[in-house]
Amino acid sequence: MIVLKNGKKVFPDEIEMVINRLDEVLECLVYGLPDKNDKNDIKLSVKIVYDKDVINEKYPNATQEELENIIWQKIKEINKTFPPYKYIKNMILTDQELIKTTTKKVKRNEEIKMLLK
Repeated sequence: MIVLKNGKKVFPDEIEMVINRLDEVLECLVYGLPDKNDKNDIKLSVKIVYDKDVINEKYPNATQEELENIIWQKIKEINKTFPPYKYIKNMILTDQELIKTTTKKVKRNEEIKMLLK
């Protein structure tokens, strides 16, 4: 659970479930990133692992920048289905799997440590 400055609670699983429904997404991780303008506030961010096969099929000649733009537009559409305090503000796009335990659960803490470096 992520608690925002205004006291609102965000459950990452709820947003991840919707993002994971996108064809282009293999898996994702929603996390809170400290806001540069206000150290006491948090921006919701997402790290998306895209599905190379789907991407190559749907967008064979897309550059990384174009791909980020395509997926960001889809994230903006998803944002519209949530209240504004649950909007994703940042996105990292990668083709490398998230760090997982032996039971295939995402190691959230380790992933977030890596992202905040």
